[in-house]
Amino acid sequence: MAKVDIFNGDADGICSLLQLRQAEPCDSRLVTGVKRDIALVEQASIAAGDDVVVLDISFDKNRVGVVDALDKGARILYVDHHFAGGIPQHDNLQAIINTASDVCTSLLINSYLSGRYCEWAITGAFGDNLNRGAEALAKTTELTSAQLQQLASLGVYLNYNGYGATLEDLHFTPAALFDRLRHYASPLDFIADDVATFDCLEAGYQQDMATAAALSATIESDVAAVFTLPNEKWARRVGGVYSNDLANAHPDRAHAVLTEKTNGSYLVSVRAPLNNKTGADEVVRQFETGGGRKAAAGINELPATDLARFIDVLTNFYR
Repeated sequence: MAKVDIFNGDADGICSLLQLRQAEPCDSRLVTGVKRDIALVEQASIAAGDDVVVLDISFDKNRVGVVDALDKGARILYVDHHFAGGIPQHDNLQAIINTASDVCTSLLINSYLSGRYCEWAITGAFGDNLNRGAEALAKTTELTSAQLQQLASLGVYLNYNGYGATLEDLHFTPAALFDRLRHYASPLDFIADDVATFDCLEAGYQQDMATAAALSATIESDVAAVFTLPNEKWARRVGGVYSNDLANAHPDRAHAVLTEKTNGSYLVSVRAPLNNKTGADEVVRQFETGGGRKAAAGINELPATDLARFIDVLTNFYR
């Protein structure tokens, strides 16, 4: 029997697990990857009697692995906010899934733990671009405005670090980053103590975002804008957080950031308008490798031949 922690490699996944492991410390086997690597349960080699936690990855994309693990006799706590599809009833499965557009996994874990490590939940929510939810939770604390800004920055940097086509694109693997963070009950303690890690994330983020900001839109209208990034490491790292930045700057329109891949296809990040946080998942699910949630979604492999159709689907949905 083993403890197995399966989690998305972005800010929300990491901050969700940090809360759980502060509340219930244990030595567990970590199963994670880049942010887009979400079909993780089948990769986890789960055995009979294992205690498994699954955080911030779509149940729908992991259904086969979950059912197989339950059939073997594993116990699973599954917490997520992405499209789930049907959830089986099983005595060994506890599923906490809420797909509302103003919810993320860190906030769900915060409720599950009755707010015991809410600073990590706030950090995760900021990383998932749920700024209003993060700020609302912060009002229940005694955080100063300067401290809240520190948590917001850390959340964005953690989220930024999760993007990339492979682990080699990242500054830190998600598992290594979790191991650096898990020693701190508060993210503020991490920021003050592990200056080298924080500075590395901050410098990388600022440099990559500055490079992206110099690009012009591929198409741009009142309802939607599409940006295309080159097949380079900095672009693969920045695609998702650049999408969030665009959404924050232009809250009434939808955005898509496409990153060119070596095979000629595109990796796509989609953001619904912040003032109408719905439909991103519906747009991307019209393409074979699309998935995500109402406010933010993506396509792992968009063939170049589908580019024009994607732009039409995006703009027509929000017209």
